Amino acid sequence: MDGTRRSDIRPGLHVSIVLKKDQQTGKLTEGIVRDILTNSPAHPHGIKVRLESGEIGRVKKIKEI
Repeated sequence: MDGTRRSDIRPGLHVSIVLKKDQQTGKLTEGIVRDILTNSPAHPHGIKVRLESGEIGRVKKIKEI
């Protein structure tokens, strides 16, 4: 799962996101989803989420537990 469909993402999920400041490099940040910020059912660059750490970015990978 690549994080472009909102239906695949829910609070409590472990994901890798790219922060706004890291979009040029593609550096990923891991964390647990606290809030889903994108309202549309899909987004080509990834669904925007807020992690429990407070960081905001677009989901690039959903980690399997």
